[in-house]
Amino acid sequence: MKILQDFELLFQHELQGLYDEDEIKAIFLVVVAEKFGLNRTNYQLRKTDIVKEADKAEVLSILQNLKKHRPIQYILNKADFYGEVFQVNESVLIPRQETEELVDLIIKNHKSSQNLKIIDIGTGSGCIPITLSKHLNNALVTTIDISKEAIKTAQENAKNLKTQVQFINADIFEWEYIFSDQHYNIIVSNPPYITPGEKQHMNQNVLAHEPELALFIEESAPLIFYDVISSFALKHLTPDGDLYFEINQYLGPEMKELMVKKGFEQVKLIKDINGADRIIHAKKAR
Repeated sequence: MKILQDFELLFQHELQGLYDEDEIKAIFLVVVAEKFGLNRTNYQLRKTDIVKEADKAEVLSILQNLKKHRPIQYILNKADFYGEVFQVNESVLIPRQETEELVDLIIKNHKSSQNLKIIDIGTGSGCIPITLSKHLNNALVTTIDISKEAIKTAQENAKNLKTQVQFINADIFEWEYIFSDQHYNIIVSNPPYITPGEKQHMNQNVLAHEPELALFIEESAPLIFYDVISSFALKHLTPDGDLYFEINQYLGPEMKELMVKKGFEQVKLIKDINGADRIIHAKKAR
């Protein structure tokens, strides 16, 4: 193997069966961009470039990690989200497109607002609170997570992306002991929502490396986080305040019913770009 194209063929051969052909191509182009600074177009023009021995060793190391089902984002310790690069590791979920859609909805709905008070529940990498802080005018953003490691990663991202976010390391199930008189214009959460029964349909790279604490919920109580957080919202949202959830695509009607029973108004079930039920937006009564 001497030229870049040789490595593309090697990736296709070695990762066959782990990813589909398009995914392998996309992963390889991420590696090319990271290690050689080439975008898709430039790669096509320079695929016959000779690869230095040091670079060859790095690319082969990445390939070996990929063969162990380790996601490329964890290998490179970075992931793209809403036009920014976030640091990621095995203590936080890799940001998803569906979460970008959630954030984009909030930004579009509130872009003309000033000085919003926002709390995000379930910090992870910080992609939700940090992005909202960057794009909403003078927003005061707070975020809470039970994982100290996740908080540490998110704090690094906030620093790198030059945003001011208040971090709280605590369990939202104990919210009555943590929060007193704080009120927020927006409450948003992407809590754990995958049931154990769905594991059989998930990729091994997710199951083996992403934090279970941020992914899975008990089969017998799939809405427990939404129940607790919506109760928190009833007390801590301002009148006419907004509650946003990312949800399990298979539980859309149940989620909408829960919000209505809790007393929220204008409850909307919103589909993602793939046509799956993915977002709940509701308002607290005036």
